[in-house]
Amino acid sequence: MKNQPVHQGRLKSPFHSRIAQLDTVNEWHQWKGYSSADSLYCEDTEYFAIRNSTAVFDLTPMTKYRITGPDALDYLNRLVTRDMTKIRPGRVAYAVWCDDQGQVIDDGTIFHLREGEYRLCSQERHFAWLQAAAIGFDVTVTHETEDIAALAVQGPTSFSVLNKMGLAGLDELKPFGLTHFDFQGTELMVSRTGFTGDLGYELWIDPDKAEALWDALFEAGELFGIRAIGTHALEMARIEAGFLAAYMEFLPADETVRTGRSRSPLELGLEWLVDFKKPNFNGRRALAEEKRNGSTWQLVKLDIEGNKPAHNSYIFDNARASRDNIGFTTSAAWSPVCKQNIALGTVRAPHGKPGDTVWVEIYYQREMHWNRNMARATVVDKAFWFPPRRGATPPGPY
Repeated sequence: MKNQPVHQGRLKSPFHSRIAQLDTVNEWHQWKGYSSADSLYCEDTEYFAIRNSTAVFDLTPMTKYRITGPDALDYLNRLVTRDMTKIRPGRVAYAVWCDDQGQVIDDGTIFHLREGEYRLCSQERHFAWLQAAAIGFDVTVTHETEDIAALAVQGPTSFSVLNKMGLAGLDELKPFGLTHFDFQGTELMVSRTGFTGDLGYELWIDPDKAEALWDALFEAGELFGIRAIGTHALEMARIEAGFLAAYMEFLPADETVRTGRSRSPLELGLEWLVDFKKPNFNGRRALAEEKRNGSTWQLVKLDIEGNKPAHNSYIFDNARASRDNIGFTTSAAWSPVCKQNIALGTVRAPHGKPGDTVWVEIYYQREMHWNRNMARATVVDKAFWFPPRRGATPPGPY
């Protein structure tokens, strides 16, 4: 197994030279050792690129592991809660993996690249844990984050841009599918995946060809409103899509200090990812017991009255805000495209059923003065933003 590299200071993505040319606000953060832009010029403009044209986000810092060997499938099936035997070559699976107590360590995507060859992508680094889990399996786990440059190409005109770039046959690619192309003598993998809840793709290529890919992409997208974006715009889109984020909707179980601070897949609304028909997987016994006895927490999607985002807000079961709250929001935003005040949150069971009315305590500041508002909220059971084009095959030309 290849050792995970340890770095001093910040790495620069293979796309950094192109992104830095567009930067006008100098707002960056560290993403697993890489410099990653919060925004490049205006996060609102960048957000509307996702919903109205094509947005390009640098995915290179995402943690990537290559998993190969005769036992690769058995290893992954033991690792994650869903049944990986159903994920054929050329398909991508969203998955979660748990500790022995059935608490989520992380979520991510697993790409079945070719027969017996997989790539696991996640936010957090898990090399030591993956090594320990591989004991007894004939499998090789390789850390390949620096070996793969990646871009998210998202938005209604994303297919049109990639089609103009010469990626013939992309119209037949279904959601969560992947395919391969030749790009200047190098293999370019394209997957129909993303973190925006919109029509979109992710591009994966050798770092040596990263700048050439960027240039070809932006040349093809010149008339389609293509824009590079930062993390803030992506964050707003993922909340609209109802997607979970580590350290927001849940804490990785191996990072928590206090009991009761982690969450199970059942508590995160991910029961559909837990296949109890599998003979064994990490956390199965604990999850089966939780299934029988009921969960402590419940993830909720909230449609909140008013237009003041409910950041870090308590949730109550009545407007009087009695001393005991029933939960709290984890992510919140005013959605420009939905024209809704939305939030994700966690509440104690049995609260949080779709259609339930709850109250959110919102504090906001205007001209140095803090204001308190008790806003009515409705629990909804669907994503706030799910346009038909997201699942259309072939995608319509825009």
